[in-house]
Amino acid sequence: MLITIAIVFTGCVYIRGWLAIRKTRPEQFTSLRLSCFLFGLASLWMAIASPLDDLADELLSAHMVQHLLLLSVVPPLLLLGWPVVPLLRGFPVLSPLLRLAILRRLGRWLISPLVAWTAMNASFVGWHVPVAYDFALTHEHWHEFEHICFVVSSLAFWWCIIRPWPAGRRWNSWGWVFYLLSADLVNTAVSAFLAFCDRPVYGYYHSPLSDQVFGAVIMWVGGSLVFLAPAALMTFRRLQAPSESDLMKEADERVQC
Repeated sequence: MLITIAIVFTGCVYIRGWLAIRKTRPEQFTSLRLSCFLFGLASLWMAIASPLDDLADELLSAHMVQHLLLLSVVPPLLLLGWPVVPLLRGFPVLSPLLRLAILRRLGRWLISPLVAWTAMNASFVGWHVPVAYDFALTHEHWHEFEHICFVVSSLAFWWCIIRPWPAGRRWNSWGWVFYLLSADLVNTAVSAFLAFCDRPVYGYYHSPLSDQVFGAVIMWVGGSLVFLAPAALMTFRRLQAPSESDLMKEADERVQC
C-alpha cells in the first residue's frame, strides 16, 4: 500500500509540475511526455506492487518479467517524460537538496558513460549470480535493495542516451551504438546461460526447467529489443547524416559562389 501511495504521489507531483511548465514550453512538454512518465510509473507499480510481485516468488519466468520492467521499461519511460523540471516545479522542497554540491558531484559521476554502463551491467550480472539471486529472494529487504540497484543503475545508463531536458544535447557518435550493443551482449550472455543450462540454476524455485527457459527467453528477447531498437535508430541517423568531407565540399561551393 505504501508503495502504491508513493507512486501515485509522484505522479501527482509530476502532473502538477508538467501543467505549470507546459504554459511556457508547450512544444517541449507535450502530452507524449506526460504519457511516457505516467506509463513508466504504471510499469513500476506493476513490477513491485501488483500481483506480479507475489507471482515472482513462485515462478522464475514471472521474476524475469519483473526484472525486465525494472531494468528496461521503467527507466527509459520515466526519462522520456523529461522529469527533472516538472518534479521540481511540482514539489519545490526538492530544489535545495539538488543544490548541494556533494549531490551534484555524485550525480555527474553516476551519469558519466563508463560509470553508468558498468553500474547497470554489474548490477544485472551480479544479482543474477545464483548465490546472490537466492539470497535476495530469501531476505525481503535485500530483495528490495536489489530492485533499487536495478532502477537506479538503469536510470543512469539510459540518462546517457536520452539526455532529458535540461541536460545538454546528446552526442552524435558511433560510440553510443557500441554502448548499447555491448550492453546487449551482457544481457544475451546471462539469458543464454539460463536458457541452455540443462539444470535449474536457482535453488529457491521448485518449478520445472521449462519455466527457467521461458524466463530466459523473456529476458533475452525483451531486453535485446530495448537495446537494439535505439541502436538501429542511431545507426540509421548516422548513415543519413552528411559526412565531414561533404560539409567541407558544400562550404567550398558556397564560397566559390
